[in-house]
Amino acid sequence: MPPTRIREGRRPARTADQRNVSPVRRLFAIALVSLLFWSPLAAEPLHGIAMHGDVSLPRDYAHFPYVNPEVKKGGRITYGVVGTFDNLNPFILKSMRTTARGMWDPQFGNMMFESLMTRSADEPFSLYGLLAETVEWDEARSFIQFNLDPRAHWSDGKPVTPEDVIFTFELLRDKGRTPFSRRMEAVAKLEKVGERSVRFTFNDKADRETPLIIAAYTPVLPKHATVPESFEQSTLAPPIGSGPYRIKSINPGERIVYRRDPNYWGKDIPSKVGFDNYDEIAVEYFLQESTLFEAFKKGEVDIYPEGNPSHWDRAYDFPAVASGKVIKDVFKPKLPTGMLGFVFNTRRPYFADARLRKGLSLVFDFEWANRNLFENAYTRTQSYWQNSDLSSLGVPASPLEREMMGDITARIDPAVLDGSYRLPVTDGSGRDRKVLKQAVDLLKQAGYSIRGGQMVDAKGTPLAFEIMTQNADQEKLALAYQRSLRALGIALTVRTVDDSQYQNRTIAFNFDMVMKSFTSSLSPGIEQVSRWGSLARDRQGSENYAGTADPDIDRLINNMLTARTAESFQAAVRSFDRMLISGSYFVPLYHLGEQWIARHKTIGRPDTLPLYGYQLQTWWDARAQ
Repeated sequence: MPPTRIREGRRPARTADQRNVSPVRRLFAIALVSLLFWSPLAAEPLHGIAMHGDVSLPRDYAHFPYVNPEVKKGGRITYGVVGTFDNLNPFILKSMRTTARGMWDPQFGNMMFESLMTRSADEPFSLYGLLAETVEWDEARSFIQFNLDPRAHWSDGKPVTPEDVIFTFELLRDKGRTPFSRRMEAVAKLEKVGERSVRFTFNDKADRETPLIIAAYTPVLPKHATVPESFEQSTLAPPIGSGPYRIKSINPGERIVYRRDPNYWGKDIPSKVGFDNYDEIAVEYFLQESTLFEAFKKGEVDIYPEGNPSHWDRAYDFPAVASGKVIKDVFKPKLPTGMLGFVFNTRRPYFADARLRKGLSLVFDFEWANRNLFENAYTRTQSYWQNSDLSSLGVPASPLEREMMGDITARIDPAVLDGSYRLPVTDGSGRDRKVLKQAVDLLKQAGYSIRGGQMVDAKGTPLAFEIMTQNADQEKLALAYQRSLRALGIALTVRTVDDSQYQNRTIAFNFDMVMKSFTSSLSPGIEQVSRWGSLARDRQGSENYAGTADPDIDRLINNMLTARTAESFQAAVRSFDRMLISGSYFVPLYHLGEQWIARHKTIGRPDTLPLYGYQLQTWWDARAQ
């Protein structure tokens, strides 16, 4: 029926119902309708969210900018890893270091399980739809609502539902390992909304990063195929997931093969275009790195990520490299360095004094180690976010930083505060007298002195401790450190243990010093709580290897988590960087400004390098093209 035309200058006749409605009630009805249509909660759902600002890609984006959208899927790849596995459940404490790679894996890809949203490697911290087609939240981030993609289903064909999401978070809260078990602490209410949506309403324990952590870093598990009573037990039973692959075969501890699911629901959604390009993915397990490299040379493994400069320069002289069958790729991502070093376990009484830790840090002769062990390939690391705008190195504290720190500034090394701080450069002898004197002066301030050729405290107790290492490369660095410490009468024992013992002792924080690496992103956040927060100090399985439990550190972490602007976030990270440097919790080692990886020519890759470096999940079998 065509619309009724109203002639200008005349008002249409009112119905009986309209004549009986009072003006006040009519205005109330209009206001109510307007509120429903204009409320922020009724805003258009978002296709992506970012920690700060807006996402880079528009609503109608076709794919991420660093993939090849025209790639033909097919073929196979074999990855190699050092280690073993006895479990296919990566979400329980028993799984740490023993779970089959690929189940929930940041490097090879989450082949079996998926999260609600997925991260773009070309933005600091932006998420786009995966199991959740769209998302809704408010400016305060007091809640987040995920609207599930109606196409999403499990590998057995059953749909992914809000009930699955609720079941997963409650199960991991009760039976999962850290950090999965802690995420519900910030949730006041978790509820189903409508037919295919689930909403998390947060409490005062949440911060502005919490919704993004919920979205990106927790898998969704099938309620109908998961048994809560046996969830905490190790298992080799192939699980049901929503991901692009299913398990084809397992040789426990040695090999696992994944086969593409031909019915994978998400192969055409924008965030998955150009990913998951192999029909078959095999992961081989090796007892030693040298054995893995020999397998790569023979073509039994297709790629080999390299982190040893001497090995990169000298070990690739085999025929396949000369003929071009093996290609050495060098990438330069735009990432902060992170921190690699020997960690002081401050749970040990003799490491409680920051002056002692700083003095011991000065003793390590980086210049000697770099020249004699690594052919001067490395750069000394002096900041946790070095090579980025988040680093405090060489930058005086701004007024905003000082305001954020408040009275904490009194605990910051003056050189770190004014930007003049640098670690000393030695003469490379391994016994630079000038630097060793600085170390001795700091040790004296901490109550130590040299008596009878030994460094002892006021009671005459010698300063002695152990570094636990897990391989020959770590052992070489520890032995170099041992030689320098011996010059000051400090007894360092180097103990190399097997993977199982190493893992058990680090989980229980049963060590004096250990070599660890903390990667850094352009959007640091909640992971800093696990690394440095008071609540993580005594939580087995956390990354708080240094054993810090400091209200000032907690306060600076909170500044990062609650920052609302890019300027305040930068100031918060820089002030936290200054605190960690001043605390001398690590003996800083070194970093590379590049990523190295060798691949057989049969493996192809995209030309575009994203912000975070190469992404193995976007590579492909060139023979299938």
